Amino acid sequence: MASPGGAYSSGTSSLQNSGSGSEGDIQQQQVHVMDQKKRKRMQSNRESARRSRMKKQQHMEDLNNQIEYLKKENNQISRNVGVTTQMYLNVEGENAILRVQMAELSNRLQSLNDIINYIESSNSLFQETDQLFNDCGFFDTWNSFPVNQPIMASADMLMY
Repeated sequence: MASPGGAYSSGTSSLQNSGSGSEGDIQQQQVHVMDQKKRKRMQSNRESARRSRMKKQQHMEDLNNQIEYLKKENNQISRNVGVTTQMYLNVEGENAILRVQMAELSNRLQSLNDIINYIESSNSLFQETDQLFNDCGFFDTWNSFPVNQPIMASADMLMY
């Protein structure tokens, strides 16, 4: 007892089977096209990943080169600072010596000026004594010195 629905369904299936050959070909082509697209996408992704890795590697090389350059520059600056510091310390030492020499020479100059002032203040006493000895020629050379002039330091005095 075949029902009309059963016959219909088997007829449809036989139609599908007979038409499924062309539909199967279309499906296979679609699957094949999708596989090709998938392979293309995978290949494109691989190429993109390879470019990304190369770009990253190039960036790392650039950074390493920059590190080397900066290290060299840092070492050069450190050497320059060391040389400059040594020169500064040398100049400071020379300045300290010159300050001490200047203080000593200033003290000597002050002492000599004090002696001159003392001589000038007691000049009246010497004038009377000079008059006494001038007659005998003892102080002729003494009067030839300019005692009214203060003694000044010069740059030549600092060179010993």
